[in-house]
Amino acid sequence: MKFVDEALISVEAGKGGNGCMSFRREKFVAKGGPDGGDGGDGGSVFVEADGGLNTLIDYRFTRHYKAQNGQNGMTRQCTGSKGEDLVLKLPVGTTVVDQDTGEVLADLTVEGQVEKVAQAGFHGLGNIRYKSSINRAPRQTSNGSPGEARNLKLELKVLADVGLLGLPNAGKSTFIRSVSAARPKVANYPFTTLVPNLGVVRTESHRSFVIADIPGIIEGASEGTGLGIRFLRHLARNRLLLHLVDMAPWDEQSAAQSACVAVSELEKFSPTLEAQPRWLVLNKLDLVPEEEQEERCQAVIDALGWTGPVYRVSALNKEGVQPLVQDIQALLDQRALDIQEDPELLEVERNTRLQIDAEARECVEAMREAIRARRSGDDDWDDFDDDEFDVDVEWVR
Repeated sequence: MKFVDEALISVEAGKGGNGCMSFRREKFVAKGGPDGGDGGDGGSVFVEADGGLNTLIDYRFTRHYKAQNGQNGMTRQCTGSKGEDLVLKLPVGTTVVDQDTGEVLADLTVEGQVEKVAQAGFHGLGNIRYKSSINRAPRQTSNGSPGEARNLKLELKVLADVGLLGLPNAGKSTFIRSVSAARPKVANYPFTTLVPNLGVVRTESHRSFVIADIPGIIEGASEGTGLGIRFLRHLARNRLLLHLVDMAPWDEQSAAQSACVAVSELEKFSPTLEAQPRWLVLNKLDLVPEEEQEERCQAVIDALGWTGPVYRVSALNKEGVQPLVQDIQALLDQRALDIQEDPELLEVERNTRLQIDAEARECVEAMREAIRARRSGDDDWDDFDDDEFDVDVEWVR
């Protein structure tokens, strides 16, 4: 199935039913009086997290969704039926944003989570509601209120504990293959990975974590070069980032330069995300002569001004991989204990996620504007809508 992680839709809640104006007229019933009933409430629009979904592709083809209107009131004091609610099934990890205001309406992180995104219209009143001792035959009614309408942006972010960051051919797919049962495509050319891949890493029978491999970024990604930076949003929910550096690059760029490019693009995408916990993983050391390994590793550390954890591995041969996996599991276990002792940490993490999301949206929109500006003089791109494509078309060209 095609992987789609963003969609624009419009939703409209149902209108409330109008009140009825009616007077009771029955044989053998004296002085009948008003008997118009109230209308029914409209249906609201809800979103629900469904663990069986992993893409937003259905919402690329159907863009408008409307809940059922409430039924009008009827004679004999009969109330109209309520409109049926509309529930949109979304993958776990989807953020629902009001496109007009930028407000985050729902952040679906747990399977079965249900959130309301559009309020239904309320019912109108029938003329029986206006009856009083001085108004025996009221002719007043009220109409139902319209339902709330919103333009929504759906953003899917894969749920993973650990995310892999790096340039193309840094060995991210090979790494995830070596530590999990995931089998992403591996080849000796850039942009082998076009969509995020997830793998479950089992350290023991009852202990595991999820790792995410996203498409690589290159210099100028924030301006739309390559696949751009739109996939970096999938790192927003990760507890830890692993920055993989190719120590035997195939092009003329050194390992130190490649490492600096990735960090620079990450910071442009979201300074808050760049400040999150990150470990440095120096990969493909099996391709570096032994006498040069220390010099190249130190060059990367010095170029980044790195003071955090450093791991030297060869993902293909699985050298140095197990100590890294065990340290990741220990970090995640400690985080779970910290949350048990201080539940407020979850709220801190949520606020951090929302900040990253806001910065990411600004950066992605700026990238799209840069792409449109470059294409403005090209007649072939005048009618191009980049929301219809899941990869940057400039790279395809």
